[in-house]
Amino acid sequence: MCAIIRLCGLLLVVRTMNFCGVDFSIHREGFRFVAIGAGVSFVFLFFSATLSWIGFILTAFCAFFFRNPRRAIPSDENLIVSPADGKVVGINLEVPPQELGLGEDKRYRISVCLSILNVHVNRIPVNGKVKNVIYQPGSFLNASLDKASVFNEKNTMVIEFGKNAENLIGVSQIAGVIARRIVCEIHEGQDVKKGEIFGLIRFGSRCDVWLPVGAVPQVILGQTTVAGETVLTDLKRQGATLLEGRIV
Repeated sequence: MCAIIRLCGLLLVVRTMNFCGVDFSIHREGFRFVAIGAGVSFVFLFFSATLSWIGFILTAFCAFFFRNPRRAIPSDENLIVSPADGKVVGINLEVPPQELGLGEDKRYRISVCLSILNVHVNRIPVNGKVKNVIYQPGSFLNASLDKASVFNEKNTMVIEFGKNAENLIGVSQIAGVIARRIVCEIHEGQDVKKGEIFGLIRFGSRCDVWLPVGAVPQVILGQTTVAGETVLTDLKRQGATLLEGRIV
């Protein structure tokens, strides 16, 4: 009877969870991990109650890790939102790597680092069409390091938006020390909507956003971001003063 109660409780958690008042479901990438964990934990019931409880706890954590919260997406076309939950660890004005095809003009790159406790579902930052998807193999350095943008394994989408074909934004999913699996569900030529889910990175990672030329970041170092909700820049404020400061 105890085992049945545990399994029923776990299935309820997997189906629809409520954490801190926010409704969320499980991203399909997590179904396999949860199913395997639940199965192994059930088998452990016949050998060790302690191992079984540990298994159920780890399974519940997997369900928590792959959670997919509902988000309120800003409707204003001029607002570019964060693709990831996490902390802003870098704001740099530089020329993008040539292989991304973003041109030779300097533009701001905003780096958001995700901890293992953050939501890892990634969302599209702007309405538009995917011009290109570039995968680059690489290392698995600490994602919070600035050089991770250059040396780590990553997958980058270049998105055209607005009426001008020259309006481009780049979004890079970057693997980290623990993260070894980048999931991108978007293909070249696909129309995308702001806030739409496009993938995730398993177990710790980082997202870099290359803003359009002339766009000025409206976030500061150390700021916490929410995918699909936190505004990275307002295109109506091009030429505005860069926000200064750091949250410690």
